[in-house]
Amino acid sequence: MNTKFFLLLFIPVIITAGYSQNKINEQKATLVTKAGYMIEIPSISEQIASGEFKEATNIKKEYNPKRRDANLSVPGKGLPIGSDPLWQKQTKATKIKGKEPILTFEAASAYATPTDPTGAVGPNHFLNAWNSSFRIWDKEGNPLVSPASLGTIFPGETDGDPIVMYDPFADRFIVTQFTFLNGFLVAVSQGPDPVNSGWYTYYFPTNSFPDYPKFSLWSDGYYITSNKNSGSAGFSEVVYAIERDKMLIGDPDAQMIGFPLPNISTNGFYSPLGFNVNGPELPPPGNAPIVYMQDDSWFGVSQDHLKIWSINVDWDTPANSTISNPQIINTQPFDGLFDGGSFSNLPQPTGQDIDALQATIMYMAQYRRFSDHNAVVFNFVVDLDGSDDLAGIRWYELRQENDGDNWNIYQEGTYAQPEGHSAFSGNMCMDGQGNIGLAYTIVSNTKYPSLRYTGRYASDPLNIMTLAEESIAEGTSQDPASRYGDYSQMTIDPVDDLTFWSIGEYFTGGPRKNHVGVFKIAAELQNDVGIVSIDSPQDGSLTNAEEITITIRNFGINEQSDIPVYYKINDGLEVNEVFTGTIQSNTNQQFTFTTTGDFSEPGMEYHISAGTSMLADQNIENDTVSIIVTHLYSDDIGVTEISSPESGIYMSDEEAVSITVTNFGVAAQTDFPVSYFLNGGEAVTETVSGTVEPGSTLYYTFAQTADLSVIGDHELTVSTDLAGDLNTNNDYTTAIITNSLCQPELLCVQGVGLYEFHLGNIQNISGCDPGGYGDYTDLSTSLQQGSANDLTIATEYGDVFVTVWIDFNDNFYYEPDEIVVDNYIIAPGETGGNYAETISMLIPSIAPIGQHLMRAKSNYNAEVPADPCEETIFGETEDYTVEIILGTGAGDQQIENNDLILLNGGSNQFTMIYNPVATTETLILTVHNINGQTILRNRVPYNNGNYRFEFDMSYAQPGVYLLRLGSGNFGKIKRFYVK
Repeated sequence: MNTKFFLLLFIPVIITAGYSQNKINEQKATLVTKAGYMIEIPSISEQIASGEFKEATNIKKEYNPKRRDANLSVPGKGLPIGSDPLWQKQTKATKIKGKEPILTFEAASAYATPTDPTGAVGPNHFLNAWNSSFRIWDKEGNPLVSPASLGTIFPGETDGDPIVMYDPFADRFIVTQFTFLNGFLVAVSQGPDPVNSGWYTYYFPTNSFPDYPKFSLWSDGYYITSNKNSGSAGFSEVVYAIERDKMLIGDPDAQMIGFPLPNISTNGFYSPLGFNVNGPELPPPGNAPIVYMQDDSWFGVSQDHLKIWSINVDWDTPANSTISNPQIINTQPFDGLFDGGSFSNLPQPTGQDIDALQATIMYMAQYRRFSDHNAVVFNFVVDLDGSDDLAGIRWYELRQENDGDNWNIYQEGTYAQPEGHSAFSGNMCMDGQGNIGLAYTIVSNTKYPSLRYTGRYASDPLNIMTLAEESIAEGTSQDPASRYGDYSQMTIDPVDDLTFWSIGEYFTGGPRKNHVGVFKIAAELQNDVGIVSIDSPQDGSLTNAEEITITIRNFGINEQSDIPVYYKINDGLEVNEVFTGTIQSNTNQQFTFTTTGDFSEPGMEYHISAGTSMLADQNIENDTVSIIVTHLYSDDIGVTEISSPESGIYMSDEEAVSITVTNFGVAAQTDFPVSYFLNGGEAVTETVSGTVEPGSTLYYTFAQTADLSVIGDHELTVSTDLAGDLNTNNDYTTAIITNSLCQPELLCVQGVGLYEFHLGNIQNISGCDPGGYGDYTDLSTSLQQGSANDLTIATEYGDVFVTVWIDFNDNFYYEPDEIVVDNYIIAPGETGGNYAETISMLIPSIAPIGQHLMRAKSNYNAEVPADPCEETIFGETEDYTVEIILGTGAGDQQIENNDLILLNGGSNQFTMIYNPVATTETLILTVHNINGQTILRNRVPYNNGNYRFEFDMSYAQPGVYLLRLGSGNFGKIKRFYVK
């Protein structure tokens, strides 16, 4: 390869972090350096002609395991409690018929885990990249070159996490990746044609590894954020600006300036973003924004909010460059924490749960300038219902009236997939008319990962995605790993500034696939009108003469006048009138019918449909809209959710009772009584002193706790008792709360129990345990990976079925794939007697090394239920501990014999201490609740001779939890109690 190589002798200038001498609200840069080198790379076409072109290699491996420093989430902390507060607004929104994709095509097929799909559209090309390759296409979806290794433009470098951008203001493509040499690699095309133009390839060094780099375009530089140094992100450089003007001309002296993010909070893994400029106009230099979300489930964050920092670079005197302290924008509550911060979250039909991509502003944060404001749109994943299994997308449009002003929320919504699947991995953009496109991945236990999109017109009602969902690609197989994404991307076609190009990851068997979807929201037909909303009446106290107001949209290109419109209530007669005004292209007009409607019956639901009937309309699919309007009672409140207590084990006699009260009426309510009844007992009645406005909710916790200490089911009914409430249907909510030990009560009389249990060092002659349950977790034995072990069980009756589970994943829950003895029958057909049978119990060769709980369960004359907690009439359950080991060497025994110590310092503040003998690697700590849900996950480094971790369980529900500390080589477990 004929390259020009500029090796630069540079000395990075590390600047001590401190506040500016001039402005107390600013902090100086902490790093000033230059490019480590710049290489001129021949064009792809030249390399193909010379035989130097490097084709992509399809290696089957995991790229760049996700890195997390100390996880600072607090189990149980933060709002919302239960459902996302914006979820129902999206669910109830009127949907406008969307548009099918203009083009879709498969852009990559690779075994890389994950693929990291990225791509950008230019005037004549689409360039996409993945781990660790790229490809160039025309805009019809035809490939112009074979898949190329990233080493084609980065000689010897294929480490991954690529990003592709198109710079419309310079007409250049940019391809980037990180390097394990600690730094960023950036290739800038020397012209507009990525096939026939050469490349300026730069290396910019960093002082530590810059994981998960994300690039954006601003007028005075290319900006980079990274998941770097999360423990010191507030005072060491974690965001960077590189000198765009010099890079566009191949100047080897291009500089890089690094900044901290003052006052940032993270939960270990984090990904802020710089604003990326779209449209025909660059902003003035300076005030480059960086945005990140702050979740109140994290330590040190008291309210959900956004932080926005502004960077001002001075390329002439780089030491004068500054970053502001953040602007804080409070938001509606959101729950961005999944499974305690772990990377295995959302269920799919088969296989393991996949990564929801939490704590990440999804790529890109898209900025655009309009005549009277500046706007930016971005999104991140949220938990919709508190289960950690159902995800939605919290999205924002922020606006700024003038350059340099503070940013404000213009609209804020939570998008929920309409069929009940999770929606996550969002990528969004705004076109030149202000319409918004949002593409995303859907998944659930009935739907394989698939790619969909929605959107909204600029003039639509705020805070909702109004367009009906459309499909880009339908998945037909599972993600074979928990890693997904790690990102997706949407860009806007610079030719029309209206066409969205999205790329994301999905699965059809074999290699992972990256698929492109191209769609447009803006007008394409000459004549196309329709109703986008019925604006009034709305739910409320209604009369027999309510005005019907609709919004008519001109979806087409031609202006329209004298549009026939109609409405109908329930099965009544159609009312026809004419809108006599004029509606310009891509605009809306309201119209109020002269004929009113009767909505006078309290509590009644009314179905209203409205539409247009223009003869020249070229698209009738968007003509009509329907809504349901309810005549609300004046005074109507009710309990919509019992937030706590939840079913658990070892529940106490002082369980807090927390509820959500909703005002369904039209009058504000305050000082109203609420009551709860436990197991049909006397009412506990208290007065809610707060005010709940119409349509709003209020969280309330009773001062009087509930006694749920008795094992079994408890019926808890909660009600409101508002005087004058005429609708009692929503006053009461009942929940069955189960206090369980997961210790099934069985009858092991007449010999159907596990009278003897012999496995390795476990030699237990127990007879019939009281209540049919025996806790023998203090008894343990070692079992080798891949070994066949003799398990001897004795009973005193025949036809006894036995199942044994080992909790290999240490989530405090026995699952079907953890069965090691599956309904073995002892003495089939026999009755009373003494029967001892030896079963060969096979331990999988990939069984996780370390301590695990083991459960053995018997059932007479029928199979043991799949649910290990389910009670049957005759049988017995016994719990033990086993240690899975590699072999019998001394090193394994040293690990096995060490103890994990867990101290309760009071107020449910815990300290874990582990003194190792044979390991010093960083270990993973997880905490699980009785339902097997991960509520905390953290990396714990070896320090000063031991492993030590402090964690706060004061916000968690009382009950029993399981802690595991370990790695892929071993693990230790400990059960503990939260009071």
